Parts: sequence; C-alpha cells; structure tokens
Amino acid sequence: MAGYGGKQERRQRRHRRIRKRVVGSAACPRLSVFRSAQHIYAQIVDDEQGKTLAAASTLSKEIREQGKMESKTAAARAVGELLAGKALAAHISRVVFDRGGFKFHGRVKALAVGLGEKGIKI
Repeated sequence: MAGYGGKQERRQRRHRRIRKRVVGSAACPRLSVFRSAQHIYAQIVDDEQGKTLAAASTLSKEIREQGKMESKTAAARAVGELLAGKALAAHISRVVFDRGGFKFHGRVKALAVGLGEKGIKI
C-alpha cells in the first residue's frame, strides 16, 4: 500500500475529487458533512457568497438536550432532522450532498435520511 498515503490523506483526496463537481448556489446550496470519531457536523453552504446558511452537529444545544443517544448513528439522524428544520426555516428545500470524502453509509447515510424525512430533497 506504499504510495497511497494514510487513511486521512485518501479521504481528503476523495473529498477534493467530489468538490470539483459539487458546488452550492443560492438556489441549491451544498450540504457539507464532516464525521469525526465521536461527532458529526453538517452545514448548508452557499458557495457563491461563501456563507453558511444553516448548521447542526452532535454538539448543538438541541441535540445535547435530548440526552445520550443509543448510538452515534441515531445521533447523526437527529442532526439531520435538526438541520432540516433549520433549512426549512431559511426557505431551503433542496441541497446538493457533499459527503466530504466519506463513504455514503452508516452515520453519513443516517444524516441524509434524517434530512429526507423532514422534506429536504438531496
């Protein structure tokens, strides 16, 4: 496996490849996801203006008030639902999904499912 770099480097390479194609606009902003070992962060970004329109994470006050989740996947789904509520309040109903170089399964997929259930089109 020499020459391919570490796990982080491979993820960052995938992320750069994704970002070449995925660009958010005012009409259809980009949903950017970052997953750490313990937490998940998501923000809706308008790349044309360079502004974050809505954001949520497992560190958000609303999520922490719900108490300890049964799993990190359940917490990711709750983050998706919270972000969907914030997006709808900001009149955002459609986003392009930037998975940040992570595979679309597990917590990343759970976040997307939480968004979709609340009416955000991905």
